[in-house]
Amino acid sequence: MSSKKKTVTRLDSNYMQQYDAYIERQKRKKQRLIRRLVLFSIVAAIVIGGLSSYHIKQRVVQAEKLEQYEQLEDELKAMKVEEANLTEEIELLNDEEYVLDIARTNYFFSKKGELIFKIPNEDPSY
Repeated sequence: MSSKKKTVTRLDSNYMQQYDAYIERQKRKKQRLIRRLVLFSIVAAIVIGGLSSYHIKQRVVQAEKLEQYEQLEDELKAMKVEEANLTEEIELLNDEEYVLDIARTNYFFSKKGELIFKIPNEDPSY
């Protein structure tokens, strides 16, 4: 087995020139295709990355809004309870006997002939 290099002489014919031009066009087509695919991949990666970050930000905002909503609902419940208490107090304050009782207890208002003695450490009854 001899290690001779086989040399083939290339013919400069019209066919060979057309074939070389065809091969060159195919190489350029392949290069353009690869460039387009790379460009498309980069654009797709940027779009997907942007949409993903937007989605994550929106989820964070939604979680914050949900937490704020729950806090406001709790606050609303507390205000409704306070409103019920204040409405009840308004109804009681429309009652003359209740107002006189408060005046007697806190402001030393007395009935005719009644004596009032102040006890030092007494909190208001209402």
